[in-house]
Amino acid sequence: MSRVYNFSAGPSCLPEEVLKECAAEMMDYNGSGQSVMEMSHRSKYFEPIIEDAENMVRKLMNVPENYKVLFLQGGGSTQFAMVAENLGIKNKKAAYIETGVWAKKAAQEAQRLGVQVDVIASSKDKNYSYIPKVEKIEGDYDYAYICFNNTIMGTHYEYIPDTGNIPLVADISSCVLSEPLDVSKFGLLFAGAQKNLAPSGVTLVIIREDLIPEVENCLPGTPVMLSYKTHADNGSMYNTPPCYTIYVLGKVLHWIEKNGGAEGMAKRNKEKADYLYDFLDSSDFYRATAEKGSRSLMNVPFLTKYSTGNTDEQSAAKEKEINSKFVKEAEQAGFINLKGHRLVGGMRASIYNAMSLEGVKALVEFMKKFAEENK
Repeated sequence: MSRVYNFSAGPSCLPEEVLKECAAEMMDYNGSGQSVMEMSHRSKYFEPIIEDAENMVRKLMNVPENYKVLFLQGGGSTQFAMVAENLGIKNKKAAYIETGVWAKKAAQEAQRLGVQVDVIASSKDKNYSYIPKVEKIEGDYDYAYICFNNTIMGTHYEYIPDTGNIPLVADISSCVLSEPLDVSKFGLLFAGAQKNLAPSGVTLVIIREDLIPEVENCLPGTPVMLSYKTHADNGSMYNTPPCYTIYVLGKVLHWIEKNGGAEGMAKRNKEKADYLYDFLDSSDFYRATAEKGSRSLMNVPFLTKYSTGNTDEQSAAKEKEINSKFVKEAEQAGFINLKGHRLVGGMRASIYNAMSLEGVKALVEFMKKFAEENK
Protein backbone atom coordinates (compact mmCIF):
# COMPACT_ATOMS: atom_id res chain seq x y z
CA MET A 1 0.00 0.00 0.00
CA SER A 2 1.25 3.50 -0.83
CA ARG A 3 1.58 6.22 1.78
CA VAL A 4 -1.64 7.98 2.76
CA TYR A 5 -2.11 11.68 3.43
CA ASN A 6 -2.49 11.84 7.21
CA PHE A 7 -4.45 14.87 8.42
CA SER A 8 -4.60 13.72 12.06
CA ALA A 9 -4.62 16.34 14.83
CA GLY A 10 -2.06 14.18 16.63
CA PRO A 11 -0.14 11.99 16.61
CA SER A 12 0.44 13.43 13.19
CA CYS A 13 2.49 12.73 10.08
CA LEU A 14 6.27 12.99 10.32
CA PRO A 15 8.73 13.97 7.57
CA GLU A 16 9.31 10.93 5.38
CA GLU A 17 13.01 11.75 5.29
CA VAL A 18 13.14 11.39 9.07
CA LEU A 19 11.18 8.14 9.05
CA LYS A 20 13.63 6.65 6.55
CA GLU A 21 16.62 7.70 8.67
CA CYS A 22 15.06 6.12 11.75
CA ALA A 23 14.31 2.93 9.84
CA ALA A 24 17.90 2.71 8.58
CA GLU A 25 19.22 3.05 12.15
CA MET A 26 16.67 0.81 13.83
CA MET A 27 18.96 -2.19 14.30
CA ASP A 28 22.25 -0.34 14.71
CA TYR A 29 22.49 3.29 15.80
CA ASN A 30 25.86 4.92 15.12
CA GLY A 31 27.82 1.66 15.33
CA SER A 32 26.45 0.80 18.76
CA GLY A 33 25.00 -2.52 17.59
CA GLN A 34 21.64 -1.61 19.14
CA SER A 35 18.56 0.49 18.58
CA VAL A 36 17.99 3.76 20.45
CA MET A 37 14.81 2.04 21.62
CA GLU A 38 16.82 -0.34 23.76
CA MET A 39 19.90 1.59 24.86
CA SER A 40 20.53 2.99 28.34
CA HIS A 41 19.77 6.68 28.79
CA ARG A 42 23.04 6.87 30.73
CA SER A 43 25.10 5.40 27.90
CA LYS A 44 27.76 7.20 25.90
CA TYR A 45 25.51 6.87 22.86
CA PHE A 46 22.37 8.48 24.23
CA GLU A 47 23.82 11.47 26.08
CA PRO A 48 24.90 13.18 22.82
CA ILE A 49 21.37 12.58 21.43
CA ILE A 50 19.60 14.50 24.20
CA GLU A 51 22.30 17.19 24.23
CA ASP A 52 21.88 17.71 20.48
CA ALA A 53 18.09 17.89 20.84
CA GLU A 54 18.40 20.63 23.46
CA ASN A 55 20.95 22.54 21.39
CA MET A 56 18.68 22.40 18.34
CA VAL A 57 15.67 23.66 20.33
CA ARG A 58 17.77 26.58 21.59
CA LYS A 59 19.06 27.34 18.11
CA LEU A 60 15.79 27.11 16.18
CA MET A 61 13.70 28.93 18.80
CA ASN A 62 16.41 31.45 19.82
CA VAL A 63 16.01 30.45 23.46
CA PRO A 64 17.69 32.99 25.77
CA GLU A 65 20.46 31.73 28.06
CA ASN A 66 18.39 32.32 31.20
CA TYR A 67 15.82 29.71 30.17
CA LYS A 68 15.90 25.96 30.82
CA VAL A 69 14.93 23.49 28.10
CA LEU A 70 13.35 20.35 29.55
CA PHE A 71 12.14 17.08 28.02
CA LEU A 72 9.38 15.76 30.26
CA GLN A 73 6.60 13.16 30.16
CA GLY A 74 2.86 13.24 30.75
CA GLY A 75 1.82 15.44 27.83
CA GLY A 76 0.20 18.85 27.99
CA SER A 77 -2.38 17.57 30.47
CA THR A 78 0.33 17.07 33.10
CA GLN A 79 1.59 20.59 32.40
CA PHE A 80 -1.83 21.93 33.40
CA ALA A 81 -0.99 20.78 36.93
CA MET A 82 2.76 21.51 36.90
CA VAL A 83 2.23 25.13 35.85
CA ALA A 84 -0.12 25.74 38.78
CA GLU A 85 1.97 23.79 41.29
CA ASN A 86 5.22 25.58 40.40
CA LEU A 87 4.06 29.07 39.43
CA GLY A 88 0.87 29.63 41.40
CA ILE A 89 2.62 29.82 44.73
CA LYS A 90 2.82 33.47 45.80
CA ASN A 91 -0.71 34.85 45.63
CA LYS A 92 -2.27 31.56 44.50
CA LYS A 93 -4.04 33.52 41.79
CA ALA A 94 -3.83 33.29 37.99
CA ALA A 95 -5.47 34.81 34.89
CA TYR A 96 -6.69 32.51 32.12
CA ILE A 97 -8.02 33.35 28.66
CA GLU A 98 -10.50 30.66 27.69
CA THR A 99 -10.37 29.88 23.96
CA GLY A 100 -11.41 26.25 23.89
CA VAL A 101 -11.26 22.84 25.49
CA TRP A 102 -7.60 22.79 26.46
CA ALA A 103 -7.49 26.27 28.01
CA LYS A 104 -10.63 25.38 29.94
CA LYS A 105 -9.17 22.11 31.20
CA ALA A 106 -5.98 23.89 32.25
CA ALA A 107 -8.01 26.40 34.25
CA GLN A 108 -10.04 23.65 35.90
CA GLU A 109 -6.88 21.82 36.95
CA ALA A 110 -5.42 24.96 38.51
CA GLN A 111 -8.67 25.51 40.42
CA ARG A 112 -8.62 21.93 41.62
CA LEU A 113 -5.17 22.55 43.09
CA GLY A 114 -6.36 25.59 45.04
CA VAL A 115 -5.31 28.39 42.70
CA GLN A 116 -7.86 31.18 42.24
CA VAL A 117 -8.54 31.30 38.52
CA ASP A 118 -9.88 34.48 36.93
CA VAL A 119 -11.16 33.86 33.39
CA ILE A 120 -10.44 37.36 32.12
CA ALA A 121 -11.73 36.72 28.58
CA SER A 122 -13.53 33.95 26.71
CA SER A 123 -14.76 33.16 23.20
CA LYS A 124 -17.32 30.67 24.46
CA ASP A 125 -20.13 32.93 23.23
CA LYS A 126 -19.34 31.88 19.63
CA ASN A 127 -18.29 28.29 20.31
CA TYR A 128 -14.65 29.38 20.57
CA SER A 129 -14.48 30.36 16.90
CA TYR A 130 -12.28 33.40 17.54
CA ILE A 131 -9.49 34.70 19.80
CA PRO A 132 -10.61 37.50 22.16
CA LYS A 133 -8.46 40.62 22.03
CA VAL A 134 -6.81 41.29 25.38
CA GLU A 135 -4.33 44.11 24.95
CA LYS A 136 -2.98 44.14 28.52
CA ILE A 137 -3.25 41.89 31.55
CA GLU A 138 -2.85 43.54 34.95
CA GLY A 139 -3.33 42.49 38.56
CA ASP A 140 -1.66 40.55 41.36
CA TYR A 141 -1.53 37.35 39.32
CA ASP A 142 1.23 34.78 39.74
CA TYR A 143 0.96 34.06 36.03
CA ALA A 144 -1.30 34.49 33.00
CA TYR A 145 -2.19 31.52 30.81
CA ILE A 146 -3.12 31.12 27.14
CA CYS A 147 -3.42 28.28 24.64
CA PHE A 148 -1.63 29.81 21.64
CA ASN A 149 -3.14 27.51 19.02
CA ASN A 150 -6.44 25.73 19.61
CA THR A 151 -6.27 22.36 17.89
CA ILE A 152 -9.96 21.52 18.17
CA MET A 153 -11.39 24.89 17.19
CA GLY A 154 -8.74 25.85 14.64
CA THR A 155 -7.94 29.24 16.15
CA HIS A 156 -4.60 30.92 16.78
CA TYR A 157 -3.30 34.05 18.50
CA GLU A 158 -2.11 36.65 16.02
CA TYR A 159 -0.77 38.73 18.90
CA ILE A 160 0.94 38.20 22.26
CA PRO A 161 -0.89 39.77 25.22
CA ASP A 162 1.10 42.37 27.15
CA THR A 163 1.40 41.03 30.69
CA GLY A 164 4.01 43.42 32.06
CA ASN A 165 5.77 41.70 34.95
CA ILE A 166 3.24 38.87 35.10
CA PRO A 167 4.83 35.70 33.64
CA LEU A 168 2.96 34.58 30.53
CA VAL A 169 2.46 30.83 30.12
CA ALA A 170 1.49 29.38 26.74
CA ASP A 171 0.53 25.95 25.51
CA ILE A 172 2.10 25.80 22.03
CA SER A 173 1.57 22.08 21.47
CA SER A 174 -0.05 22.39 18.05
CA CYS A 175 2.01 25.28 16.67
CA VAL A 176 5.53 24.82 18.06
CA LEU A 177 8.12 25.74 15.43
CA SER A 178 5.43 26.35 12.82
CA GLU A 179 6.50 30.00 12.83
CA PRO A 180 8.98 32.24 14.67
CA LEU A 181 8.04 33.00 18.29
CA ASP A 182 9.76 35.40 20.68
CA VAL A 183 10.50 33.15 23.67
CA SER A 184 11.56 36.12 25.78
CA LYS A 185 7.95 37.36 25.92
CA PHE A 186 6.95 34.24 27.85
CA GLY A 187 7.77 32.90 31.27
CA LEU A 188 7.00 29.34 30.26
CA LEU A 189 6.17 27.52 27.03
CA PHE A 190 5.23 23.87 26.69
CA ALA A 191 4.41 21.58 23.80
CA GLY A 192 3.42 17.96 23.45
CA ALA A 193 5.68 16.62 20.70
CA GLN A 194 3.14 14.55 18.80
CA LYS A 195 1.96 17.24 16.40
CA ASN A 196 5.00 19.05 15.01
CA LEU A 197 8.08 17.57 16.62
CA ALA A 198 8.05 13.80 17.13
CA PRO A 199 5.90 10.78 18.04
CA SER A 200 3.94 11.00 21.27
CA GLY A 201 5.82 10.52 24.52
CA VAL A 202 7.83 13.66 25.24
CA THR A 203 6.74 17.15 26.26
CA LEU A 204 9.01 20.10 25.56
CA VAL A 205 9.10 22.73 28.34
CA ILE A 206 10.97 26.03 28.09
CA ILE A 207 10.96 27.92 31.38
CA ARG A 208 12.71 31.06 32.63
CA GLU A 209 15.11 30.11 35.39
CA ASP A 210 13.86 32.61 37.96
CA LEU A 211 10.41 31.01 37.80
CA ILE A 212 11.67 27.61 38.96
CA PRO A 213 10.99 27.26 42.72
CA GLU A 214 12.64 24.85 45.10
CA VAL A 215 10.69 21.63 45.45
CA GLU A 216 9.59 22.51 48.98
CA ASN A 217 8.23 25.89 47.79
CA CYS A 218 5.79 24.41 45.29
CA LEU A 219 2.13 24.09 46.23
CA PRO A 220 1.71 21.75 49.24
CA GLY A 221 1.61 18.10 48.22
CA THR A 222 3.39 18.59 44.89
CA PRO A 223 5.20 15.32 44.02
CA VAL A 224 8.94 15.53 43.41
CA MET A 225 8.34 14.41 39.81
CA LEU A 226 6.04 17.40 39.20
CA SER A 227 8.65 19.95 40.26
CA TYR A 228 10.45 21.74 37.42
CA LYS A 229 13.47 22.02 39.73
CA THR A 230 13.78 18.23 39.85
CA HIS A 231 14.17 18.00 36.08
CA ALA A 232 16.15 21.21 35.58
CA ASP A 233 18.79 20.07 38.06
CA ASN A 234 19.11 16.66 36.43
CA GLY A 235 19.24 17.52 32.74
CA SER A 236 15.80 15.97 32.12
CA MET A 237 17.18 12.62 33.30
CA TYR A 238 15.98 12.41 36.89
CA ASN A 239 14.19 9.27 35.74
CA THR A 240 14.36 7.40 32.42
CA PRO A 241 13.29 9.85 29.71
CA PRO A 242 11.40 8.82 26.54
CA CYS A 243 14.65 8.12 24.74
CA TYR A 244 13.39 7.11 21.31
CA THR A 245 10.97 10.03 21.05
CA ILE A 246 13.77 12.47 21.93
CA TYR A 247 15.94 10.80 19.27
CA VAL A 248 13.25 11.31 16.61
CA LEU A 249 12.64 14.87 17.87
CA GLY A 250 16.30 15.68 17.25
CA LYS A 251 16.05 14.43 13.69
CA VAL A 252 12.88 16.46 13.06
CA LEU A 253 14.63 19.57 14.37
CA HIS A 254 17.49 19.04 11.92
CA TRP A 255 14.90 18.60 9.14
CA ILE A 256 13.31 21.90 10.15
CA GLU A 257 16.70 23.61 10.09
CA LYS A 258 17.45 22.21 6.64
CA ASN A 259 14.12 23.59 5.41
CA GLY A 260 14.68 27.15 6.58
CA GLY A 261 14.06 26.94 10.32
CA ALA A 262 11.00 28.55 11.90
CA GLU A 263 10.91 31.17 9.13
CA GLY A 264 10.95 28.46 6.47
CA MET A 265 8.18 26.58 8.23
CA ALA A 266 6.07 29.74 8.46
CA LYS A 267 6.35 30.33 4.71
CA ARG A 268 5.55 26.69 3.96
CA ASN A 269 2.61 26.62 6.37
CA LYS A 270 1.10 29.90 5.19
CA GLU A 271 1.15 28.70 1.61
CA LYS A 272 -0.68 25.50 2.56
CA ALA A 273 -3.22 27.21 4.81
CA ASP A 274 -3.94 30.01 2.33
CA TYR A 275 -4.57 27.45 -0.40
CA LEU A 276 -7.10 25.57 1.74
CA TYR A 277 -8.81 28.62 3.28
CA ASP A 278 -9.09 30.35 -0.12
CA PHE A 279 -10.87 27.30 -1.47
CA LEU A 280 -13.20 27.08 1.53
CA ASP A 281 -14.06 30.79 1.40
CA SER A 282 -14.88 30.62 -2.31
CA SER A 283 -16.89 27.40 -2.09
CA ASP A 284 -20.67 27.21 -2.13
CA PHE A 285 -20.51 23.75 -0.53
CA TYR A 286 -18.01 24.12 2.35
CA ARG A 287 -17.24 26.73 4.98
CA ALA A 288 -14.43 27.24 7.50
CA THR A 289 -15.59 27.50 11.12
CA ALA A 290 -12.86 29.78 12.52
CA GLU A 291 -13.27 33.51 12.05
CA LYS A 292 -10.83 35.44 9.87
CA GLY A 293 -8.19 37.11 12.01
CA SER A 294 -8.05 34.12 14.36
CA ARG A 295 -7.44 31.24 11.96
CA SER A 296 -4.85 28.58 12.66
CA LEU A 297 -2.24 27.67 10.08
CA MET A 298 -2.13 24.18 11.58
CA ASN A 299 -5.73 23.04 12.13
CA VAL A 300 -8.51 23.83 9.67
CA PRO A 301 -12.01 22.71 10.76
CA PHE A 302 -14.71 22.97 8.11
CA LEU A 303 -18.36 22.07 7.53
CA THR A 304 -20.52 21.47 4.50
CA LYS A 305 -23.13 24.10 3.64
CA TYR A 306 -25.68 21.43 2.88
CA SER A 307 -29.29 22.61 3.01
CA THR A 308 -32.42 20.90 1.73
CA GLY A 309 -34.90 23.63 2.55
CA ASN A 310 -36.42 21.32 5.14
CA THR A 311 -36.67 21.91 8.89
CA ASP A 312 -33.49 22.69 10.83
CA GLU A 313 -33.62 19.22 12.35
CA GLN A 314 -33.87 17.58 8.94
CA SER A 315 -31.08 19.72 7.51
CA ALA A 316 -28.82 18.95 10.47
CA ALA A 317 -29.42 15.23 10.04
CA LYS A 318 -28.69 15.47 6.32
CA GLU A 319 -25.53 17.48 6.91
CA LYS A 320 -24.33 14.90 9.44
CA GLU A 321 -24.98 12.20 6.85
CA ILE A 322 -23.04 14.12 4.17
CA ASN A 323 -20.13 14.76 6.55
CA SER A 324 -19.92 11.06 7.44
CA LYS A 325 -19.96 10.19 3.75
CA PHE A 326 -17.16 12.70 3.14
CA VAL A 327 -14.93 11.21 5.83
CA LYS A 328 -15.55 7.65 4.58
CA GLU A 329 -14.91 8.41 0.93
CA ALA A 330 -11.88 10.55 1.78
CA GLU A 331 -10.33 7.64 3.65
CA GLN A 332 -10.97 5.33 0.69
CA ALA A 333 -9.17 7.88 -1.49
CA GLY A 334 -6.13 7.97 0.83
CA PHE A 335 -6.97 11.04 2.97
CA ILE A 336 -7.20 9.84 6.56
CA ASN A 337 -8.18 11.28 9.98
CA LEU A 338 -10.37 14.06 8.61
CA LYS A 339 -13.29 13.60 11.02
CA GLY A 340 -13.87 16.76 13.04
CA HIS A 341 -13.99 16.95 16.81
CA ARG A 342 -17.46 16.38 18.28
CA LEU A 343 -17.57 19.96 19.63
CA VAL A 344 -17.27 21.41 16.13
CA GLY A 345 -18.50 18.55 13.98
CA GLY A 346 -17.82 18.24 10.29
CA MET A 347 -14.22 17.78 9.24
CA ARG A 348 -10.80 19.00 10.31
CA ALA A 349 -7.60 18.99 8.29
CA SER A 350 -4.50 19.30 10.43
CA ILE A 351 -1.69 20.47 8.17
CA TYR A 352 1.35 20.46 10.43
CA ASN A 353 4.91 21.14 9.30
CA ALA A 354 5.40 17.69 7.75
CA MET A 355 2.27 17.87 5.57
CA SER A 356 3.23 18.85 2.05
CA LEU A 357 1.59 21.44 -0.19
CA GLU A 358 1.03 18.54 -2.59
CA GLY A 359 -1.08 16.81 0.08
CA VAL A 360 -3.22 19.92 0.63
CA LYS A 361 -3.74 20.40 -3.10
CA ALA A 362 -4.71 16.74 -3.48
CA LEU A 363 -7.23 17.14 -0.65
CA VAL A 364 -8.77 20.20 -2.32
CA GLU A 365 -9.15 18.29 -5.59
CA PHE A 366 -10.96 15.53 -3.72
CA MET A 367 -13.17 18.12 -2.02
CA LYS A 368 -14.11 19.64 -5.38
CA LYS A 369 -15.03 16.23 -6.75
CA PHE A 370 -17.06 15.33 -3.67
CA ALA A 371 -18.95 18.63 -3.80
CA GLU A 372 -19.89 18.12 -7.46
CA GLU A 373 -21.16 14.62 -6.74
CA ASN A 374 -23.17 15.57 -3.64
CA LYS A 375 -24.74 18.96 -4.35
